[in-house]
Amino acid sequence: MKKIFLGLFLALTFAPAFSQIFIAETCTISMFSATKMENIDATNAVTKPVFNCSSGEIVFKVTNTSFKFKSQLMQDHFNENYMESEKFPYCTFKGKFNDKLDCSTNGGDLISVTGKLEVHGVEKDRTIDGTVKMKDGKMTVHSKFKVKLADHNIKVPSVVGTNIAEDIEITIDAVFIPYVKN
Repeated sequence: MKKIFLGLFLALTFAPAFSQIFIAETCTISMFSATKMENIDATNAVTKPVFNCSSGEIVFKVTNTSFKFKSQLMQDHFNENYMESEKFPYCTFKGKFNDKLDCSTNGGDLISVTGKLEVHGVEKDRTIDGTVKMKDGKMTVHSKFKVKLADHNIKVPSVVGTNIAEDIEITIDAVFIPYVKN
C-alpha cells in the first residue's frame, strides 16, 4: 500500500516537469443554423477545455444549458426538444492532435484533431481542422466545422424542419494558458 501512495505522490509531484497542461482562459463555442425562414445562433462562453501538450490530447465538456440564444423560446426548444438536456446534459470531445505541437515557442500552424464527438448521447469519430497559434506561453485555437443532426439522432419535427438546417455550423475560439497547480 505504501508503494501505491509513494507512486501516486511522485507522479503528482513530478508530472508538471514531464507534461505541460493548458486550460482555457477563455473559450467561446458558437452554433449557427441558416435557413430561409430564420437564422438560429447561440453561444456558450463557460466551457473550460484542457490540453496536454506532451501527449497532444484535448478534452472538451460542454454543458448544453449554457448555450445562450437571442430568444428564450429558442433556448427552451433547444434544451427540451432537440438536445433533451435533462437526459443528455453534455456534449463532449476527446481527441488528439494529429501532429506534435511545440508549446514552448511562438508560431502558428494549421492543425487537425482526431477523436470522438459525443452529442445527444451518440458518439462519432471525427477529424476536426483548425488553427493554433502559440504566443508568449498562451495557445490560441480556432476551428469551424459542421455537425449533422441526423448523425446524433437529433430529430427535427417536419412542422419546423424548414426553420433548422440539417447541418449546424460550430465555431470554437479558445485561449489556453498553462495550468499552474496551487
